[in-house]
Amino acid sequence: MFKARLWKKVDENRVQCQLCNHFCILKEGETGRCGVRVNQNNELYTLVYDKVAAINIDPIEKKPLYHFLPGTKTFSSGTVGCNFSCIFCQNHSLSQYPKKHKEIVGERVTPEIIVEACIKYNCESISYTYSEPTIFFELMQDTARIAVKKNLKNVIVSNGFMSSKCLDELEGLIHAANIDLKSFSDEFYKKMCDGKLKPVLNNLISLKKMGIWLEITTLLIPGKNDQEKELRDIARFIKNELGEDVPWHISRFHPDYQLLDSTVTPLSSLEMAYEIGVSEGLKYVYIGNVPGTTRENTYCPVCGSILIKRTGFHAEILNLKNGQCKKCKTSIPGYWENK
Repeated sequence: MFKARLWKKVDENRVQCQLCNHFCILKEGETGRCGVRVNQNNELYTLVYDKVAAINIDPIEKKPLYHFLPGTKTFSSGTVGCNFSCIFCQNHSLSQYPKKHKEIVGERVTPEIIVEACIKYNCESISYTYSEPTIFFELMQDTARIAVKKNLKNVIVSNGFMSSKCLDELEGLIHAANIDLKSFSDEFYKKMCDGKLKPVLNNLISLKKMGIWLEITTLLIPGKNDQEKELRDIARFIKNELGEDVPWHISRFHPDYQLLDSTVTPLSSLEMAYEIGVSEGLKYVYIGNVPGTTRENTYCPVCGSILIKRTGFHAEILNLKNGQCKKCKTSIPGYWENK
């Protein structure tokens, strides 16, 4: 075990975790809703500081990040545990493992090892992903600090439910984030995820203000979050609160975990969401998890030239140079070079 950060003592028997917006109050021996933070002797400990359960070298497009160092590799790592309990989780074998099995699994991997491996395999960034990176905050923060000194970039793929204190601690360390905006309904968050909508919206605004490159993903689930009004509300929030240049990834759902009675998202629903995003003024809307679609390409919003062609997770840069369209010289927002 490793002493946790971001917590306080409530009284002689209880502590409060301040890492995410659950703000769990834990008695002796209790673990938080994430399953990986425990009160022992009235102090809070993390069980996953050196227990990495998944490591891989991924294309940055897999996060998905389309306007951040396209065509590069990112060194991805994550632990078990999550502060959400999404019944449709596509990665439940990791995220829900501690809650289901009451144990922590993983290999001993230190921040130094992660950074060294990233450099060894010629990756330009480290992604904290697979499960929810908020819950392995201490490992992420220590790794990110070393990475910055080595001119590596840090990426989070998150549900966006971290506390404001957690965000403050990550300022200057995280360069890009893909955040799930799972729905625009608080009822959906409570019923389907054991979470709340408002903290996610607040954190999206904070991340944007912090200067972190931000992209949004919505997994479109048939009959759950795919109604026109809700999709329009999401698109309007992105446009009005985050900006028209923030990419919105609309991802196809495949039945998984406890939501096996659903169906795969129809292409018509994905196209409807795409058209809503465009009609509401978003410049960069993408459809994911659909092989062969042209909706994962990046086009110049002024002249229509194809800037980046994507096939699966492969990106081919065509008419983009120094962050500009080669044809009409329009500047394309993003993080194109590791400076």
